[in-house]
Amino acid sequence: MKQYLDLLQHILDNGIKKEDRTGTGTTSVFGYQMRFDLSEGFPLVTTKKTHLKAIISELLWFIEGSTDERRLAEIHFGDKRENLIDKKTVWTANANKQGKDLGYTNTETIKELGPVYGSQWRSWEGANGKKVDQLADVINQIKTNPDSRRIILNAWNAAEIENMALPPCHTFFQFYVANNKLSCQLYQRSADVFLGVPFNIASYALLTMMIAQVCELEVGDFVHTFGDAHIYSNHMEQVKLQLTRTPYEKPEMKINKDIKNINDFKMSDFELVNYKCHEAIKGEMAV
Repeated sequence: MKQYLDLLQHILDNGIKKEDRTGTGTTSVFGYQMRFDLSEGFPLVTTKKTHLKAIISELLWFIEGSTDERRLAEIHFGDKRENLIDKKTVWTANANKQGKDLGYTNTETIKELGPVYGSQWRSWEGANGKKVDQLADVINQIKTNPDSRRIILNAWNAAEIENMALPPCHTFFQFYVANNKLSCQLYQRSADVFLGVPFNIASYALLTMMIAQVCELEVGDFVHTFGDAHIYSNHMEQVKLQLTRTPYEKPEMKINKDIKNINDFKMSDFELVNYKCHEAIKGEMAV
């Protein structure tokens, strides 16, 4: 995962001080790209421990089309929501601060996030009210018209941004089929490079692998393209510590080969093998 460390160093060397909506302050660059050959291993950061279960549960939540933060908790913890009142997910802070109260008993942790990723992926609403399942359309195109240059999923629905608890950061991705391999390129408009980007890399690499499997293709590259890539001011010491560490070899992600439909994946269908990593480095998320 040298590519990730190179991005951190590039921001430290070339970044500009900028203010941001959270009031935390960032060091930022505009425009950067990383490429990962997925046949060489699963691109999970090894210079700090990364919480893979949170990555997988969030991805399954997106695929399900849910925008209910408590549904994410159910997927992550494998329990009913009434037993998860005090359990937090990667979306809890945004749900508490900006989500819509659904009227449950504990309103601090049970909020609706509005038409965020899952809604846009599975039920994009057009001007005429027609719902579009973009993920199903993408998979159908890969299977039936793999040379198309229109195999695209767009999460930036301008008409619904004001109703979202958090406008999409990973906004737009495109698939490419060549030599029986599936590649994916993501455009991420805004990237919290210390906390968020390790999640984003692993999430979209895994999504590419899952779609490749259901489309009976091999894996190609994951290409990660950034708009505003930034390090928050309260993550600087953590980043400098991480840059002192030497990456380990990439692990392997094993996926249940029996799954042939994108809607059928569950937590138990994934196994990470040979993941060796340095100890965790904590950092506070800016909300």
